[in-house]
Amino acid sequence: MNGRLHLGHSFSLSKADFAAGYQRLKGRRVLFPFGYHCTGMPIKASADKLKKEMEIFGCPPKFPTDESTSINVKHSKVAVKTGGAKYQWNILQSIGIPDEEIPKFADTAYWLEYFPPKCHQDLNRFGLHVDWRRSFITTDANPFYDSFIRWQFNKLRVQNRIRFGKRYTIYSPKDGQPCMDHDRQSGEGVEPKEYVCIKMHLDSPSLKFLTKFPELTDKQVFLVAGTLRPETMYGQTNCWVGPEIEYGAYEGKDDDGIYYICTQRSAINMSYQGILKEENVVVKPIVLIKGTDLIGEMVKAPLSQYNRVPLLPMMSIVPGKGTGIVTSVPSNSPDDFAAWRDLKEKEALREKFSIPAELVLPFAPTSIISSPNLGDFAAEKACADLGIKSQNDRVALEKAKELCYKEDFYTGIMKVGEHAGKPVAEAKPLIREFLLSLKQAFIYYEPENLVMSRSGDECVVALCDQWFIAYGEPSWRAQVQKCLENGLEVFSQEARNQFEATLDWMQQWACSRSFGLGSRLPWDPQFLIESLSDSTIYPAYYTVAHILHEGNLDGSLSPNGIKPEQVTDTVWDFVFGHTDNLEEVSTVSGINKSILERMRREFEFFYPVDLRTSGKDLIPNHLTFYLYNHVAIFPERFWPRGIRANGHLLLNSQKMSKSTGNFMTLFEACNEFSADATRIALADAGDGLEDANFLKETANAAILRLTLLLEFAKEVFGSNPTESLGSNLRSSGELIWADRVFNAEIDRAISICEDAYEKTNFREAIKTAFFELSNARDRYRDVTCLHGSTGMHLDSLKRFVRVQVLLLSPVASHLSDHVWREIIGEEESIMRAKWPEMNEKTVNEALLASSAYLHSVAHDLRATLTAETAKKTTVESPNAAELYVAVGYPKWQEEAIKIMSSKFDREAGNFGADDQLVAAMKPLTAGRANKKLIPFVMDLKKRVLVTVNDQTLSKESRDGLIERLLGSQPDSARQFGQPEPEVLASNLDYLMATLNLTDLKIKPVWGQGFDEEASATGEDAAMAKKKIEAANPGAPTARFYKN
Repeated sequence: MNGRLHLGHSFSLSKADFAAGYQRLKGRRVLFPFGYHCTGMPIKASADKLKKEMEIFGCPPKFPTDESTSINVKHSKVAVKTGGAKYQWNILQSIGIPDEEIPKFADTAYWLEYFPPKCHQDLNRFGLHVDWRRSFITTDANPFYDSFIRWQFNKLRVQNRIRFGKRYTIYSPKDGQPCMDHDRQSGEGVEPKEYVCIKMHLDSPSLKFLTKFPELTDKQVFLVAGTLRPETMYGQTNCWVGPEIEYGAYEGKDDDGIYYICTQRSAINMSYQGILKEENVVVKPIVLIKGTDLIGEMVKAPLSQYNRVPLLPMMSIVPGKGTGIVTSVPSNSPDDFAAWRDLKEKEALREKFSIPAELVLPFAPTSIISSPNLGDFAAEKACADLGIKSQNDRVALEKAKELCYKEDFYTGIMKVGEHAGKPVAEAKPLIREFLLSLKQAFIYYEPENLVMSRSGDECVVALCDQWFIAYGEPSWRAQVQKCLENGLEVFSQEARNQFEATLDWMQQWACSRSFGLGSRLPWDPQFLIESLSDSTIYPAYYTVAHILHEGNLDGSLSPNGIKPEQVTDTVWDFVFGHTDNLEEVSTVSGINKSILERMRREFEFFYPVDLRTSGKDLIPNHLTFYLYNHVAIFPERFWPRGIRANGHLLLNSQKMSKSTGNFMTLFEACNEFSADATRIALADAGDGLEDANFLKETANAAILRLTLLLEFAKEVFGSNPTESLGSNLRSSGELIWADRVFNAEIDRAISICEDAYEKTNFREAIKTAFFELSNARDRYRDVTCLHGSTGMHLDSLKRFVRVQVLLLSPVASHLSDHVWREIIGEEESIMRAKWPEMNEKTVNEALLASSAYLHSVAHDLRATLTAETAKKTTVESPNAAELYVAVGYPKWQEEAIKIMSSKFDREAGNFGADDQLVAAMKPLTAGRANKKLIPFVMDLKKRVLVTVNDQTLSKESRDGLIERLLGSQPDSARQFGQPEPEVLASNLDYLMATLNLTDLKIKPVWGQGFDEEASATGEDAAMAKKKIEAANPGAPTARFYKN
């Protein structure tokens, strides 16, 4: 809690808020609390940085303009997070803190006083459906929450789930403590990565080398090459160095004068892992050595089939990965093969670095692994297959590298060494241990990617004594697996896959540190509990927070007169059901029995948690910790029921960044767009784990649509609705076909929205309630109000408004409530209303199909009329038409449909290849050609596939429509609830109005006893016959003419 909430925060919390609003409509008692997490490094680091700035530059500070004088050099990712501001004073200015107030932020306590109330104001304006009585801040600033966390950790320790020992941990040398995910400016989720460092003895260094670096005379010097593939060391032919990289020589921990050559970055990591003589320091080299000084020297490479191998240049080595020294295995590494081949074939390249041919040509790749697909020389084969010409083909080399690694590891067989004949996957750990046992290698860790601490320090991997939580312990993990498999809803298969993958690798997690804010370990108070560990079972605290300190965040006031020191581990044991000894707990704690009983009732009533929402980046840590801790602390009936992860939020299709100006706080969004328009744009931004996109265009459009909704509601519920809704508005009488269709559309919207809200697919819910339902209203108006029609029915319009605001209320809460109370006239808030009921038990799909059919026919007829009118040279436009409605099929069409039905794969939803479908029709053309056959087949195929992909229909409805399309006789009465001609006849006024006709005759064709010749008569008999022949069930045709 070190700033105001931005749209990214708001996106995650909106998911829980929308769900809370929906569940209240469903009649459930919803508890949606909200707290402020202040634990960790961010506040402490920022406060200390500000204090240091004021000490150096005064107050108010006068900062130098020279960039080089900055206290901390910022990496690009850090700059993004701070908006590019160099100083903490400037950062606070950028978020609107007045200059006279900034000095107060040098005290960490002031951050906890200042920002939570600002956040509360913003969320109130946003319309969060929260019970604010239960809010709190974390850390020991709230002694009640502090006692809860100490109880949790005592529980875990009693269960032997918290242990002490040395662990490889991401560590900030500047802060002097582990740097966990929430303590980082960049590099969240980055873990320590293990390398096997191969010790390559510098053998008989040249006089030139010793003259330049006398400090290494008579020293045991090793170049250390970090590798992930120790099993390939049998194939070493040389060792690579970066010509322009600056290396150093560092004294090893052994007493026999061993020195290691590597980059300083890797040496600092080694120092913090006890590998060098100088431990736990930013170590300095005894001598600096440039890569070009090493080229041409010889080293002894462990396990290599060559006695000595040369040091050669590789241009692609980067000093930020590994040790900067790379051992070369050109038989199985495409990078090594490409670089070795360049030196072998390009004399000019050898001359550039003064490398004699005898240091390259004799050292040919040797076969060490055989795989079925890549043979004995995997790298050479992969480079040839991918057309790699040189070591500069970086993209192709990355593909080749991945290919070789997978092939070797999963299918490769060792050809050399003690483990020849064994699969590589089996031999790899054995060879690793062999090298370590001979002391020809050591284990080395570094961060798998760059990690920057909140204090601007580049982190290393250190071997630390620390308390850790034993995640990954088999029996504990099995409980989490049970929770994940038996009832935990995660709302997407991708999220479930990520949880499964996390359980596969997650191991011990450091839970203690020395710097920052938080609660202290009860048994070792020199350590603080880190920020991802004190926020795993916090929802349980929400259930009783209001009883302990309602109305204040820090627990300074208790409505029931309870003091923090009274709330001991025994009290928490009773509240959460670990003991039933009420009498003893009350006597020892001094807390009234009725209050203790109330606390337990509250917990047991609201637990377990039905929904927790968070960003997808927390699945590999915080959300999995959440599961681990719940299954450890609570019985199975209180295990979590739902976790809803979401993607990151883009702003106008770009990553949010203060440094680029593409950034927006929740406060700014509500100011610019209003709360409801902001909420709609957040709902519309996206539902899955992929990155979502908040569009200002969507928010602005929502303002207009909300305004139109409001004005329409006023018209419908106003004193004189006919004034704005038309003089033919009906307020009584039976419902006509169009009214019933409109009510079916409303029923469908209710059904779709209910399903979407249940699945937390809020974009789908808002699309249906806000857009598609409004479109249905517009279609209803068009059908009933055009050209002498009967008009809309007021009851249907009132139902529409009521249902729409109910469906929208979880998202557009403010406007919905205003319409509900101030316009519709309901006494209670819409927050106390019930989910709307459908008119019928199920959605009337037949009515909806008939409506879709009507509008499809109207659209097609308009297109036909426009096209035919454009072709005519006369100025007179048609004012009449005959509409030919097929109620059956010609014989040849019946046969074609039977064949198509037999070829349709109902499970896959397709017909297969077009050429196969056409070939199946050949029997129908035997004896005489039929030019209409294939166009008919392709048209029907298209209509079937459109139906297959129509997601607005239920599966049952889609299947029914498909079967009717592929039936040898049409069944429009079943499909539309009435025969096709009757649907059109019921809406004759609408059709004439939309086509601007004065006369429209409906003529059924292809029915029983139909005579084609007799039907095509008059002056335009040829045209009539052509139109009749083109008519198909569901696709009538028309002959337009002038009366």
